[in-house]
Amino acid sequence: MKQHVQRAITGLCAVGVTLGLGIAAAPANAADDEYHVLVVGETLGFRHSHIDDTTRAIIELGQEHGFGVDVWDPPQGSSPGQPALTLASSPFTTAADLSKYATIIFASPVDATNNLDPNRPRLLNDTELAAFQGYIRGGGGYVGLHAATDSMHTVPWYSELTGGSARFRNHPAQQTATMRVESPGHPSTTMLPAEWVRFDEWYNFTANPREDVHVLITLDESTYNPGNGAMGADHPLAWCQNFEGGRSWYEGAGHTDASWTDPLFLSHVLGGIEWTAGKVTGGGDCVTFGEVDGILTDLAGESKKNRKLAGDVTAYLETAEAAADAGDHDGAIHVLKQAKGKAHGIQDAVLVAKIADLIEWQEALAA
Repeated sequence: MKQHVQRAITGLCAVGVTLGLGIAAAPANAADDEYHVLVVGETLGFRHSHIDDTTRAIIELGQEHGFGVDVWDPPQGSSPGQPALTLASSPFTTAADLSKYATIIFASPVDATNNLDPNRPRLLNDTELAAFQGYIRGGGGYVGLHAATDSMHTVPWYSELTGGSARFRNHPAQQTATMRVESPGHPSTTMLPAEWVRFDEWYNFTANPREDVHVLITLDESTYNPGNGAMGADHPLAWCQNFEGGRSWYEGAGHTDASWTDPLFLSHVLGGIEWTAGKVTGGGDCVTFGEVDGILTDLAGESKKNRKLAGDVTAYLETAEAAADAGDHDGAIHVLKQAKGKAHGIQDAVLVAKIADLIEWQEALAA
């Protein structure tokens, strides 16, 4: 895999011109493409106007950066969909069928399940959901954009995939706010300023996902009026995680049509696509302390020796996490290096690699 480097998004300012020209999606069997992605815009509830713009912007990104794009966005009720671009039938048939896609992008596919009525039709029915779960568990990628958290509210697994069970709650009026980059070493954030001032629709969520995800960007609520769903001093907006064998990346911004002609925003989204597709690495690859704790728990029961070593490594991790939470990233790095040395005794390559990711993450924060 290649390390992510910032690349100019050339030609994307012209998307606003080409949007009306009926760009054809590059089919997922296009021989010249390095990999393929699926954009899901199917809407059973409120239809976001940006979906068409998002789809065409991603097609442009694919043309410039070597990936093919399929679209699933059929007309549904009052939603016009994108009949000129959509596949003829649902791609969510089996996990094997979905495996042709390096990542699947949910572009605000709202399904009106936010009232938690289990009888409401979901974006994915039981068969389609099983295929999607199998795809993720088989190493697939997921990109959630904006209202991707306002879908399948009655499926807890999906809310865990999107991030820490954080579902869309509400939003204030569109306004300018400051996004603060918390994890600057990730391939989707390396190009961003530390303080990113943008006009958008800012989501409040039903829960803070921080305990379960790697937070990339937070919202500074002192820079705008968050309304009656304010989350306070810690308001994650973009995050990522390694989830059940797959990779998940979410960005809560992107409601405005203008987002999808903004080269900086598109570079950010491209980083998320490429990371979930497994094409770039960096910044600790969305590792969390909780993820490493889970690996240790699984390894601890294998032998008496492993239980002792796992206990020692756990103690180091707890100390390192406390230092990181306090902003002492150099201190966290020092302790994590001790943890990595001890972890070699357990002889598990995944554990050692994940602790190395923790170190890389903290090094980016300390820089």
